[in-house]
Amino acid sequence: MNTLNAEKRDMKVKAKKLRREGYIIGNLFGKDIENSIPLKLDSHDTTMFLKDHKKGAHITLNIDGNNTEAMIKEINYNALKKDIEFINFQQLVANEKINAAAPVVLLNEGSVQNGIVEQSLSEIEYEAYPADLVESVEIDLANYKAGDLIHVEDLDIAKNEKISLITSPDTIVVNIAEPEAAPDEDEEEE
Repeated sequence: MNTLNAEKRDMKVKAKKLRREGYIIGNLFGKDIENSIPLKLDSHDTTMFLKDHKKGAHITLNIDGNNTEAMIKEINYNALKKDIEFINFQQLVANEKINAAAPVVLLNEGSVQNGIVEQSLSEIEYEAYPADLVESVEIDLANYKAGDLIHVEDLDIAKNEKISLITSPDTIVVNIAEPEAAPDEDEEEE
């Protein structure tokens, strides 16, 4: 299910009150929207929805019964409670490129031979049409070993002709570091 339900928010009602009543506040903005549309979303339903849909996900936003194609642009959390404070959505227009970010997902970290996985980049920024948006960038580490570096240019997203990278292609995404050897006894005594 890629549809998230929302309602237009009455700006006379404070965000704090809406949060106490079990809502998350949000905004929908886009080229065809003169002013952003303030929204309120059911906290439980939205939290469950976001377990499968992260920042950059292409979704259908049902606002008071009207469907709008959108991308999750930003999710802000309360630092203390870890609750979602607000969400920004960008309206998608089929023939208009947008800036997006795809989270980097590492697979098979435990299979790396004699190395320590150091992830330097958590997301890759790019520009594409809505039909070409990428939910995530998966990197299978099964065949990597200590000393290997993975750059943005090594990934499938960099080879996709429908995507223009914003993140520099020579940026290191993952470094498989050599484990530090225990110091020799002679070195320890000095």
